[in-house]
Amino acid sequence: MVGSAFTRNKVIFYSVSFFLWFSHFVYLPILSPYIEFLGGKYVYIGLVLSSYGFMQFVCRLPIGIVSDLLKRRKPFIIFGMGTSAASCFLFALTEHLGLVLLARALAGVAAATWVVFTVLFSSCFTDSRVHEAMSSISFIVVLAQLLGMIVSGFLVDSLGWHAPFWIGGLLSLLGATLALLIYEPNVKAGAPVQLGDLSSVIREPLLLKVSFLSIIAHSIIFTTMFGFLPTYATRIGLNTQGLSFIVFAFMIPHAIGTLFLGNVIVPRLGKWNALNVAFLGTVVFTLLTPMIDTKVPLMVVQGFNGFFLGILFPLLLGMSIESIAREKRATAMGVYQALYAVGMFTGPFLAGILSASLGLAVGFYFCAGLALLASILVFVWKRRRAVYRTF
Repeated sequence: MVGSAFTRNKVIFYSVSFFLWFSHFVYLPILSPYIEFLGGKYVYIGLVLSSYGFMQFVCRLPIGIVSDLLKRRKPFIIFGMGTSAASCFLFALTEHLGLVLLARALAGVAAATWVVFTVLFSSCFTDSRVHEAMSSISFIVVLAQLLGMIVSGFLVDSLGWHAPFWIGGLLSLLGATLALLIYEPNVKAGAPVQLGDLSSVIREPLLLKVSFLSIIAHSIIFTTMFGFLPTYATRIGLNTQGLSFIVFAFMIPHAIGTLFLGNVIVPRLGKWNALNVAFLGTVVFTLLTPMIDTKVPLMVVQGFNGFFLGILFPLLLGMSIESIAREKRATAMGVYQALYAVGMFTGPFLAGILSASLGLAVGFYFCAGLALLASILVFVWKRRRAVYRTF
């Protein structure tokens, strides 16, 4: 596929990807305050937030394996968009705390199909351009997150708590319709992928190391910016529009870090050095967050945090599949995304327990400690790789 057909397919793919993540993030800044408004306590808020990651942990690897065995990607994309719509509409139609938990869990199922999104998109690029592909698709994700989270507070102020959910559901339906137009290349005939072959992927050392680092990175962002930061911000006096400014301050640098990763940051620093710088930056600015009690300094700190986290995610994503054979990449991506989903549910859940017992600030200190652990691991693993190369 070349020329105009390739460009058309990319535009469709970018659009569907945008609608998936916009639908999930248009309500995220108000989710924890909304659950608190409905009567949920910190532990229950943590449970709802963690259900999103838990369902991804459960579903992503099976989706990747089945997709590799069937050698099909597109049906899973359509299913994901449909499930996203169901999740948003359930949020919009109920205020029952139990159904709110179910709705967020369905969002996790929808997000689990991102395994096949990334694999199908990367198949349009040569192996040497995998980081470029992951950087560009990650930028679309960040753009969707940015715009969704920026408009969230304004929608609630203007139209009420349920407005973001209705908009998310309608855009998910539009995305499901557009997904029908995505081009999926025919797989060349060859030996079928065997389960035994796929099991070797699961034991790939670099994949497991990168996945563990991603567990930590996702624990941090889903506990802070996508978790308890909105609650902290409202506690120090910000309203829903003020939350939108915090989101803007975080997501713009986050998008910049993502966009320039493949062409600027990695070529100059190298992959492992870039990881170390990003995790150390995250330590500093996550640690500073609960020490701030006014809007502008909080915006500045979140801007730096957004930039460093923006470096991490596409870099780890590209490293997870760059050395894996193409016919096994959905499984590798399933392993990677299933494992990092552990961070998406354990991070907020543990932080919810800590915050309920010791105060909201402790959850941020917990995340800073995780980032420091990741930085130490990156330093150790980088040195070991350098030693092995000398022999």
